[in-house]
Formats: sequence, structure tokens, C-alpha cells
Amino acid sequence: MSRARVARRIAAAAAYGGGGLGLVGVGFAGLLLTEAKLAEHSLNTLQGEPPNADGTYGRDFAEGDAAPLVLGVLGDSTAAGFGVNRGRETPGALLAGGIASIAERPVRLTVAAANGATSKDLERQLGVILPQQPDVCLIMIGANDVTQRIKVTESVRMLADTVRRLRAGGSEVVVGTCPDLGTIEPVRPPLRWLARRASRQLAAAQTIGVVEAGGRTVSLGDLLGSEFRGRPEMFASDRYHPSVQGYATAAMAMLPTICASLDLWPEGLLGERPDAFRGEGVLPVAQAAAEAAGRGGTEVAAAAVLGAESGPRGRWALLKHRRRRTLPDAAGATDAGPGDARSGNSHSVGADVTAT
Repeated sequence: MSRARVARRIAAAAAYGGGGLGLVGVGFAGLLLTEAKLAEHSLNTLQGEPPNADGTYGRDFAEGDAAPLVLGVLGDSTAAGFGVNRGRETPGALLAGGIASIAERPVRLTVAAANGATSKDLERQLGVILPQQPDVCLIMIGANDVTQRIKVTESVRMLADTVRRLRAGGSEVVVGTCPDLGTIEPVRPPLRWLARRASRQLAAAQTIGVVEAGGRTVSLGDLLGSEFRGRPEMFASDRYHPSVQGYATAAMAMLPTICASLDLWPEGLLGERPDAFRGEGVLPVAQAAAEAAGRGGTEVAAAAVLGAESGPRGRWALLKHRRRRTLPDAAGATDAGPGDARSGNSHSVGADVTAT
């Protein structure tokens, strides 16, 4: 069965309450359990909590009349930036600084993401984020759903419900889909093969659920696989969480989509038109989701064909590979209010942050 059909089945089961589709089968249960325990022992080397990144970025733009944009971040330890020492090095801070530079107005950041979080924790995180009335939210979730063997249908349903509630509150929503866990070095075959298959299936199903709930997705799996492979400097000391460079790579992949959702990306309206030479196009959402899962940095968003949102094969979706650009000079324009949780320094994102 094709990846598109599997993703469609999972998303349909999540939407209609069906499904005992699990992330891990029972075939190699004993062997997989042994491998998982070994991998867990190897990965469990980082201690503490992610640094605090909450605050206002882009203070140099505060002289204007525009109120700060509000960015909320939900998800797991990767969304929170676990593995780095300074708040300014987390994905939320990097993105807040980038948005401030492009929008030329301050960005207020609130991070509700937490270490070890699965999609079940999104309900609690919504309680933190919704009162902030965010203009845009980033969600990065899924890796712990795979490792904790949560049913894909449940994961997708909880994520889609979260997106739906944020959209109902007026927020744009961008989801960085489940990363490819098969790229993690301490995870060995056959667990590595199963982890890759499970994480890509979840990523594709997440895309369908998110797009149908009104959000956009950016695939991270293959991006983190191809750009991280053979480069230990992209990982923290546990060889699992990203390093400063790794988080910057992920943030660069998501920044164009977040800015586009706010009508800020420099490509403008012409940038929304698919470019066939770049492998872009309007496809049934299941097919777009399957293709995005295999190509990192790919955006998927709702689309219409001749005014119709759906066709014979379901919801239409735009598959997009946004062009990489260097951000405007952000020097001195991205200081946040509170100091870093560990270093005591103020937040600052340098002008060398680039967008993909």
C-alpha cells in the first residue's frame, strides 16, 4: 500500500474515531524492546530543562505604532530547544528574531512546549497559549508519540483538534511534522527501520490532519536526515537532540512558511503560485502529504482548484518549496526581555540567521 493511502487511512480513522492502527506492531516485540532500552540508555545523557526564551524580540522596531506580533510555540523538547544553553539559541527565539526582522515590528514569544511531551500534552499547552491571543503558532510534535507507541490515529486526532482550536481563536498555525527517528545513531536496525517507517507515516498523516484543520505543515524528517547525516556538530551531546546549528537549520526551514502565513514573506502573491520546475503543484492532500514526508523543508497548505476546495480524491493541497533567502540585518533588533535561564544573558539573534 502506498504511503499516500496509508496516511489517508490513518487521518480518516483519526477524524471519525476509528482505528487500532498502532505505531509499532507485535512481530519483533522482544528484539525491539531490547534495542529500545539500549537506545534509551545511550540517549538519556542530557539533564535539566530547556532555557527560557519567553520575551519580546525586535525591540529596535518598537518606535512604530504597531503592537507586537505574538508567537506561540507548542510541542516537545525539540520545540522547546532542549540541548542548548541560551534562550536565544532555541527555535522559538530564532524564529521570533527572524519574524521581527522581516515584519519590522516586535515579536512577543511564549513557549509552552515541554520535555517529553506527546500529543496528549497539547491540551495543557493550549491552556498556556490561548490566553496570549497569538497571531501565529508553531507546533513541533510526534517523536515521543513514536517512541511511546501512541496510536497514530490518536496522535493525529489530538494534533488536528489543537490546530482547529487555535484557528478558531484567530491564530495561523504551522506544524513541523514528526522528524525521521531512523537518523538517530544510537538507534540500530531493525529498530531504526521501524522507527523511520513509523515516523514518516506519522508525518504524512499529521499533514493531512493539519491541512484539513486549517493549518500548514513543513516536513522536517528528510531535511534533518540528509543535512544532519555524518555531521555530529548538528547534534547535542546526547546525539539525539539538535545542537545550536541543528536548531538553526530547522528554524530556517520553517521561517518562510510562518512568514507566509502572516503575509510577510518577500515572495508576495506570486510566491504562492506553484512552480512545476521546482516540483511544486496542487495535489490531493494525501498525495501531497506523502511526497512532503520524503522531502524535507516542503510546505503543504490548503488550496482550491477552480474555486473548489475538494476534488474526487479529497481535499486539494499546495505542495511548495519556498526559496531560501538571507534575512535582513537583525543586529540589535532581536533582544528579548528576560535573561537566559542558564546563562543570565539577554536574548539576541545575530544577523547571520538565514531563511530557507
